Amino acid sequence: MHNQEPPKIIKQRLQYQGRKFNFDVNHLRLPNGVEGDWECIRHPGGALCIPVTSNGKLILVKQYRFAIKDRILEFPAGTIEENENPADTIKREIEEETGYRAHKWQKLGEFPLAPGYSDEFIYAFLAEDLEKLESPPAQDIDEDIETVLMTLQELEQAIFDGEIVDAKSICSLFLAKPFLLGNKK
Repeated sequence: MHNQEPPKIIKQRLQYQGRKFNFDVNHLRLPNGVEGDWECIRHPGGALCIPVTSNGKLILVKQYRFAIKDRILEFPAGTIEENENPADTIKREIEEETGYRAHKWQKLGEFPLAPGYSDEFIYAFLAEDLEKLESPPAQDIDEDIETVLMTLQELEQAIFDGEIVDAKSICSLFLAKPFLLGNKK
């Protein structure tokens, strides 16, 4: 049987405070007595939606991501701002990133993005009954985004073909698939 006692934090220090996340180093003592340093990215979390048009197309965005030095295909998403709930975050982000507004929302779930080194959770939603905005809000100045419409089959094929699709989008697609195929919970 595994010892369920959590590690004890001996010392915690902030290494970096950034615009969207912080980075700290924690000196821990594990239940087995081993001590060491563990780094952690502290992130407020993110919200993501899978927008579905009336004819069943999925709306994705393709944008440049500096960390991997490439353009990546992903669903609209954004960082949760201070004192903001995830539903409000994604309602703002879908308009900014795609120029659409959704009138029907379904929470799909939430999951840790990279628990080995970050405390970030992603809150996933299905967005339906879309309206194309005549005057969408401006994209964030640091974003280079192209809107892409795909069928479920096209997106799955892109994933299987090795096109760069981020993990949060693949995981959220898995959560949405019963709804997309008409097998709602």
